[in-house]
Formats: sequence, C-alpha cells, structure tokens
Amino acid sequence: MGCHRPRVPDRLCFRGLLIRLVTGSSWVDIEAILDHQVSDTTLRSRRDEWIASGVFEQLEDETLAAYDRIIGLDMDNLSIDGSLRRAPTGGEGTGPNPTDRGKCGWKWSVAAEGHGLRLLHPTLDAVEATGLHHDIGMLHLDRGYDYPKTRAELAARGLTELDIQKRGTKPPPGTPHQLTLSLRWVVEAANSWWSNYGQLRRSTDRRKHHRHAALCLATTVLVVGRLIDWRNRWDPK
Repeated sequence: MGCHRPRVPDRLCFRGLLIRLVTGSSWVDIEAILDHQVSDTTLRSRRDEWIASGVFEQLEDETLAAYDRIIGLDMDNLSIDGSLRRAPTGGEGTGPNPTDRGKCGWKWSVAAEGHGLRLLHPTLDAVEATGLHHDIGMLHLDRGYDYPKTRAELAARGLTELDIQKRGTKPPPGTPHQLTLSLRWVVEAANSWWSNYGQLRRSTDRRKHHRHAALCLATTVLVVGRLIDWRNRWDPK
C-alpha cells in the first residue's frame, strides 16, 4: 500500500492561478475559495513547476499562433507603450512610481498589433523572438520616445517607418481621446485590459518570473476570449 498523498489535479491548481490572476487574492484566500482542496503551498509550487517547464510562454505562443491562423495578426501597424502599476511589497524590478507619489511600483511594456492584440514582453526583443518583426509596417509611439537615440536604435533594428507623437504637442480642446492617440489607441486598450486583472494591477509578486508568468496567462485568457467571440460571431448556428 502506498503511503503518499495523491497529486492534486493540475486542473484544480490552474483554476487557483486563474482566481489569483483575476482577483489578486492571497494564496491563503484562494485555498479557502477552493474549499481547501489544495493548499496555498501546493499552488505556489505547481506554479513554479510550470514556470520552470516554460508552460506559460508555451500557452501564450499557442494562442497567438491560433489567432494568427484563424483571424490573422495585423502587423502593418504596431504600437508600443508601457504602464506603471503598484507593487506594495517591492521585489525584483520595482522602484518608486513617479505617477503615484513615489510609492513602490513596477512597469510593463507591451506591443500591440493593429487589432489591439498584445504580443510578448518585453516589447521589441520579444517581438523579434516570435519572428514577426519582419512583418512590421508602421511603428506608432508616444511622445516619450521622441529622441534621436530612440530613432537610431529602431533604425538599427530595421524599423524606419515611424509615427512618433511630437513632444510638446497638445490636441485642440474637446478632441476625443481616441483621436488624440491616433492609431496608438489599440495599445492603450491592451494596457487597460491587462490592468483589469487584480494580480497585475496591484502586484504582490516579488520575482520577475512570477509577474512574467502572470502576464503570459493574462494574454492567453484575453486571446482565447477574442477567439471565442470570433467563433460566436461567425458560427452559422
């Protein structure tokens, strides 16, 4: 007779990770939400096991490939932007947040294709890793990138078709926000979608690879949602 406890099902652990992603709840609270079917320690260890195996990156890669196959990535217009979020417990890659009275925060950088679908993190290096950088047409950036050094670095990557908002420019009063952003509104939307997840909006993860895994999981959920919407829209039934 065996004396070891049976392994907790992966499905249950994955459900716990989804609850944490959406709500930002503590591991102890998630254990209670799941009626103590799995311990907080097991949830963390299973997450780390999957990170070491590259599961979260594979999920993101598979969903992006499915989106490209079914709907098609629009690489004619690529937008890049970042977002600063709270990180009250500190940890790797955190520091004073200039937009939140110097409180501890962290920043992500995201690239979005023409439909607003976010790509990999961190930005251009990750885009190049997918092989999609050869398909980029116009690159849209906000005024924070309007520097000669930035243009030179982009040119070195072969990115010369740029639409960079000039520093010091202000839209006329009453101009709709989407018009002030030009084609960059899609990346602003991507940042907004990511920020809806409690784990990302107020991160208590102290390791970069834990936050990266959460970003990959959020991307996977959002892309799958887009694919489901596409199916529901075009399904003749």
